[in-house]
Amino acid sequence: MHTLAEAMDNLQLFDGYVQFFHPHSTRMLINFTLLILALTVALLLRPWRMLSGGLRLTPVLATLTVVPWLWALPSLHKMPLQLQGSGACLVVLMLGWPLAVPVLCGVGIVTMLISPMPWETALDLTVWLGLLPATLAMLLGAAIRRWIGTYLFVFIFARAFIGTALCVFAAGLLAQFTGHSLPGIDDGLSLVAHWLLAWGDAFLTGMFTAIMIAFKPDWLATWSDKLYLKKP
Repeated sequence: MHTLAEAMDNLQLFDGYVQFFHPHSTRMLINFTLLILALTVALLLRPWRMLSGGLRLTPVLATLTVVPWLWALPSLHKMPLQLQGSGACLVVLMLGWPLAVPVLCGVGIVTMLISPMPWETALDLTVWLGLLPATLAMLLGAAIRRWIGTYLFVFIFARAFIGTALCVFAAGLLAQFTGHSLPGIDDGLSLVAHWLLAWGDAFLTGMFTAIMIAFKPDWLATWSDKLYLKKP
């Protein structure tokens, strides 16, 4: 009996290891790790300082109102190609990366509340559709500013338009590499789908960035008239 009990305990322990290293559990562990890491770094930078004066309040409320519907589209309609926008790169341009991270986490929560999706799916969207493209956009923006310079055309075309397409597509590739595939689409067509969706996001980001530069430059935390509108 003692030997049988030990064998059962070992079997349960083995099952626990198998469940832990199951692909689904591994993906969840990666999601939680990336979420905690990004949120910790962002909070250490004290993003609430960006809210002083109320200039960022309107972009924050707009993000929490509009972006959840972009993320929730696949769970609200049935189509062969699930249309799903990111909006994360535009959020970074409006709020800056430190404030964009907790706001995008809030977007994930709102998305879960307005759509019939489990919390695991909402976590996936928060990390791979929100935090990762936002982080890539921040890094690319810093590189563009460092090695190309501060020019109006560069900000709109390279950072807001082309940069968004590259960041959203790269995030989609990384998501697919870690097992987060688009529903109803095989891996070969997923590359094409990610590429097309990235350009849709790029078009919207570039358009709204140009509009805000012209009419509401204060809504862009990453924009400065002194830097980008230099006198000849």
